[in-house]
Amino acid sequence: MDSVKSSDVTPAKGKLGRTFAKVLHLRVATGVAPVDGNQKVKPQEKIKKDWNVGKSAARTGSRSPPFDNEEELENMVALQALLAKLFATISSIKAAYAELQYSQSPYNADGIQAADQMVVSELKNLSEFKQSYLKRQFDPSPETAMLSAEIQEQKSVKKTYDIMRKKLYSQLRLKDSELIFLREKLEEATKQNRLLDKRLNQSGQLYVLDNLHRSGLTPTHLVTVLRHAVKSIRSFVRLMVEEMQSAGWDIHAAANAIEPGVVYLKDDHKCFVFESFVCKQMFEAFNYPNFSLPDKSLPGKRPEHQLFFRLFMDMKSGKPKEFLEQNPKSKFSKFCRVKYLQLVNPKLESSLFGNLNQRNLVKAGEFPNTTFFASFAEMAKRVWLLHCLAFSFEPEASIFQVNKGCRFSEVYMESVADEAFLSSDDTPESDPRVAFTVVPGFRIDKTVIQCQVYLSVSNQGNQKAKVAR
Repeated sequence: MDSVKSSDVTPAKGKLGRTFAKVLHLRVATGVAPVDGNQKVKPQEKIKKDWNVGKSAARTGSRSPPFDNEEELENMVALQALLAKLFATISSIKAAYAELQYSQSPYNADGIQAADQMVVSELKNLSEFKQSYLKRQFDPSPETAMLSAEIQEQKSVKKTYDIMRKKLYSQLRLKDSELIFLREKLEEATKQNRLLDKRLNQSGQLYVLDNLHRSGLTPTHLVTVLRHAVKSIRSFVRLMVEEMQSAGWDIHAAANAIEPGVVYLKDDHKCFVFESFVCKQMFEAFNYPNFSLPDKSLPGKRPEHQLFFRLFMDMKSGKPKEFLEQNPKSKFSKFCRVKYLQLVNPKLESSLFGNLNQRNLVKAGEFPNTTFFASFAEMAKRVWLLHCLAFSFEPEASIFQVNKGCRFSEVYMESVADEAFLSSDDTPESDPRVAFTVVPGFRIDKTVIQCQVYLSVSNQGNQKAKVAR
């Protein structure tokens, strides 16, 4: 049997295969290798040196160089130049494609057209390189061609990075615009929240009582108005304490002066003693029909419930500052003057503001245009509205508070600090005592609205009771 030759089974290498083999050999021999996507070309001096070495070896017949003769060396250098131009053209196509993508968003017709023309031009160059290779028509100056190709490729790479930079900068500007837009939305939402909060905190929020009739009054309506009054009291207390701190007051000493001997469960609970002080001043004489001047009230005369209800409905939606300016001699204006002079004594006002200008204006029948007085006027109006609504009931609602040292009762009291129900080891405290009343409670016929109290543990409560006696 005849043997089968390997050449009969495996097809011989084609012309293109041999060419790629030579190119790979050329890249190893001449130093053309891709580095980070870019081919590394030997310097011109090195190429000249290899050329001269090849020529010398061809003349002397030495086999040490990789080329057998001068013609082969020239062909290899020409292929090297062609390969360099090929890589440069591919880099140009890549840069043109990047430009094309960049010009699509935002849409840039001129940029798209220029990039498209560049792609078509470079594809034509690739076609010409193919024809040049097939026809063996190489560049007569391969060294210059390689340097030009390297310059072209570096320009293309630079252009690609420039496009990437512009794209990233464009994305950054877009993110900045989104950030500005979101900040504007946040500011708008914050303003809306402030307006809503202002409406909630102002007596104008009592629009839920707009269609109220006196015959439909219930204790729930009084609770609603009381909550609004307490909110304004706490807002005024915060402002007053901030002014005291700015003026250098010792808050601890001031709290101890108002309620001596109280041991607070938390340091920030001292705010409750200032609320208690303000409530005592603002709710004094609440049970008299003539709120501001109890000594002139006539005990035997029955209050006109319908009149109080009409006063409540007329004033609940207005702004106190405007009402005071338009009605300087009204009962509410008189109430504001009396309560301000009673609550903000000369020593306190002089310490807070360095003078008695506001007090002098109030005494003269005028009203200061300051944030402090505006907060006071809002608080005074809500307390006044609560008084008007309380006397709209028949029988009218009455106010009450509990004494220091009393045992806690869920029927009549509500604790402002739940920590009082726990002892030092977090076990339930069975006998908490009242340290002081923060917000008074109310009775409407047989209904009781709990007063708000600050509690202390039993042993502290006993000590406080002794102090009170």
